[in-house]
Amino acid sequence: MGDERGRRRVTRLMAGAGAATGVLLAARPLQVVDRVAPAFPRERLWLVRALGARLLAQHGAVLAAPDPRLVRAGSAVDLLHAASMVPFVASARYGRAARISGGLAAAYAAVAIAAAPRR
Repeated sequence: MGDERGRRRVTRLMAGAGAATGVLLAARPLQVVDRVAPAFPRERLWLVRALGARLLAQHGAVLAAPDPRLVRAGSAVDLLHAASMVPFVASARYGRAARISGGLAAAYAAVAIAAAPRR
């Protein structure tokens, strides 16, 4: 990645996208699930809302203060989330949601660390 200003810009852009995703998941879980993982059980929509709240808090914090330590902590949380999805990837009910959610979390973690400000 380029200079520090560019790193901060990319970090904030990614954090903004993550926070927006959090708002969407928290506010419209049924609409999101219907579009991306229709087999996901409706009685578990609270999990989608909880993920949305976590994403909003995590990415909102990075958006407000793109500190390298905060980015690393957020990436660690994303990697833990991705790992927690592994047992569900083959499930008929949860598999598609687990693959999407876990894959996006792992990708975000990798890109966030690569783009994070150095100081």
